[in-house]
Amino acid sequence: MLQYSLRRLLIGVGMLLALSVLIFLLLRLTPGDPIDAYIDPNIPMSPEQLADLRSQLGLDRPMPVQYLAWLQQAVAGNLGFSIKRQDQPVLELVLSRIGPTVLLMGSALVIAIIVGIVTGVISAVRRNSPVDLSFSVFALVGISSPAFLSALIGLYIFAVRLGWAPSGGMLTPGAEFSIGDLLHHLLLPAALLSIAQAALIMRYMRSSLLEVLNQDYVRTARAKGVKEFWVIAKHALRNALLPVVTVIGSTIGLAIGGAIFIESVFNWPGMGLLLVNAVETRDYPVIMGATLIIGACVIVVNLLTDITYAIIDPRIKVG
Repeated sequence: MLQYSLRRLLIGVGMLLALSVLIFLLLRLTPGDPIDAYIDPNIPMSPEQLADLRSQLGLDRPMPVQYLAWLQQAVAGNLGFSIKRQDQPVLELVLSRIGPTVLLMGSALVIAIIVGIVTGVISAVRRNSPVDLSFSVFALVGISSPAFLSALIGLYIFAVRLGWAPSGGMLTPGAEFSIGDLLHHLLLPAALLSIAQAALIMRYMRSSLLEVLNQDYVRTARAKGVKEFWVIAKHALRNALLPVVTVIGSTIGLAIGGAIFIESVFNWPGMGLLLVNAVETRDYPVIMGATLIIGACVIVVNLLTDITYAIIDPRIKVG
């Protein structure tokens, strides 16, 4: 297990390095001059001043040299300083936004796991029934609906029309902090973020459980007179969960992409909103730093998913 984990960790580091190279190249290939983000358009600068500023920032050096200089600082824990936020350290800025994003994504994941597994089990047990058909339609719509569309529709229905939830923010402005107020603001965006994940988990749970229910040991348990509830809960569900665990891990990346839209629509002060604002203002250090940390989180989650998969089924050899 240790060798497997170390091997997977090295692969993850390589993927993170490749991600940083890709983002660095894409930012440099975008239209416009990076120096434009560092100057005030209302203050005219001579060509000599622009050249001096470009030299100070290292933008006059070849692109590979610029990347290696940035990578050296990043490995040391220095992700640079924000251009648009009064030279605030990028690492400090990103870390201040991780908490709200983890809260939102964690809540969405819990909702998705509960809803996805429960509906998947019910659909498999009551195969081809109206309930199964209804859940299958839900899964199809959930997987097909983009996050921004779900966010806008949910905001309009539940916040604007029905008034059941706040239209944005993490807490009520000017009010004292309370868990109830936080949950009141959290429930709607977390539920909307969980839709695609829950739909995907439900589909995999249903198909996996249907396959397991046709196995010989399940038929043997039924022949021995074991009640159907215990046949499913004790004999079938554990093995049916194996592929679902992998799906749950893979939905983390899906949740990150959805969180960017959810946080933008609901003005949720997390990393998604930070990244959107950085792209709009061309704040290159923040874009690089936030992308790197998000990529690292996804890689760690995938590593933990693989290890969990092996723990659930000891027959899997990870050597």
